[in-house]
Amino acid sequence: MPPSSSRSEVTDFAAVRAELSLPAMRDSARFPSDVQAEAARAAEQHGFSGREDATGLPLVTIDPPGAMDLDQAMLLRRRPRGGYTVHYAIADLPAFVRAGGPLDQETRRRGQTLYLPDAPVPLHPPVLSSGAASLLPDQVRPAALWTIELDGDGEPIDARVRRALVRSVARLNYAGVQADLNAGRAHPSIEVLPELGRLRRALAVARGAVELELPEQEIVPDGANWRIVLRKRTEVDAWNAEISLLTGMCAAQLMLQAKMGLLRTLPEPDDAAIAELRRRARSLGVQWGDGETPARVLSALDPGEPAALAVFTEASRLLRGAGYVGFDGAAPSHNWHTGIGAPYAHVTAPLRRLVDRYGAEVCLAVCAGTAVPEWTRSALPLLPEVMASSDRRAAQMERACLDQVEAWLLAPRVGQDFDAIVLRSDGRGGGYGRDDKNGRDDKNGRGAEVFIADPPTLARCMGEDLVEGSRVTVRLAEADPTARKVVFGAQPSPSQPSSSPSKE
Repeated sequence: MPPSSSRSEVTDFAAVRAELSLPAMRDSARFPSDVQAEAARAAEQHGFSGREDATGLPLVTIDPPGAMDLDQAMLLRRRPRGGYTVHYAIADLPAFVRAGGPLDQETRRRGQTLYLPDAPVPLHPPVLSSGAASLLPDQVRPAALWTIELDGDGEPIDARVRRALVRSVARLNYAGVQADLNAGRAHPSIEVLPELGRLRRALAVARGAVELELPEQEIVPDGANWRIVLRKRTEVDAWNAEISLLTGMCAAQLMLQAKMGLLRTLPEPDDAAIAELRRRARSLGVQWGDGETPARVLSALDPGEPAALAVFTEASRLLRGAGYVGFDGAAPSHNWHTGIGAPYAHVTAPLRRLVDRYGAEVCLAVCAGTAVPEWTRSALPLLPEVMASSDRRAAQMERACLDQVEAWLLAPRVGQDFDAIVLRSDGRGGGYGRDDKNGRDDKNGRGAEVFIADPPTLARCMGEDLVEGSRVTVRLAEADPTARKVVFGAQPSPSQPSSSPSKE
């Protein structure tokens, strides 16, 4: 990319925004005037009567640095007679969004916040999402406050949620929490997070939860341009996610018991898919005994090993078909989420995802012993398609932005050689969710999907005898920023396959 280029002239995401009918960067946070007016009025209210006062709980938030749309705040404690208590406060959007009003209709149209690299397109006006509804520190906020009691093994024995007023005492970030834990100076509100997080991770593997530790590409500013980095997932990331997943599983159980709600689902893979994964894993030197589940095998892999990356990529085929199912009056026949290994509902991110507002409202009514509001109940059959459409657009946006930056970064380097890891070969293309760009399809002949470490890139490589899990040298054949297309060609002497991944 020429050093003289600027974001506005060369490296903006205007084309991506136009293709997906998203507002221009300067208008990302702009909403229709009636929506803005309603949000401003809602943000000015100060009275939230009839709520429990839970402001004495020293809750804390854990989010990326600089984040302002803070959905969750937590307090973790040991129970006097063993086990744990999780207090988990979730931003209470129904306190601000009037059912059927302009703001409600606009959020239904949007579905979720879209995090483009230059500026997000928020679900709610920033006066709410980054202000009055956000669980910012030292501010009294309305919340849906979950209290979950767990036994000594980390299994829930009771879960309830009610409306409350809360006040976060600290805004923490993942890296800072990890550094504090490593130094033995954890914040008292999350001192038991490592202990509980490890228990919950072990339970996830025992349930059969399928988790993939694939490279997570992140687009970050680089002066006037952009670069891609690999976001390292800390232990705190995983432990923090376990608290959210725990809450979502408890919410799903409440919904199933009430025979009303909205579940996030992912069908169980068929035996043939698991057999193919086992065959490919064994061919890469991964030990997979008879009767071993994918969850246990995958959890033992070292993500730093090339063969492990190839296995994770193949395992992504087990995680296809995610969706939502709304139900009212009878529990759905399909209620499982393979990635989690249990029924699951989205309730913990209402500032950023529409469906969570409705799911939380069902749980609040069930726990209070009151009727589910009609505005919630009438939306249950409609929300699956609303969210499916929103999810498709979010995936297209993320894919297009990554393809765009990869092409920008690599355009000046056509003809150069790169070290790569072969993730999926035999001309099958695909990858894990980015299969409609960069020539990643069978029409271009035999080849493979490869991972380039510098810059972190997933791309198509043409050539014969590309062995999954091997380190190879590839030459950049094409990098077209206009088409957002990057293609490599295999060099004549690829290295031998790497050693098999270690077992923990």
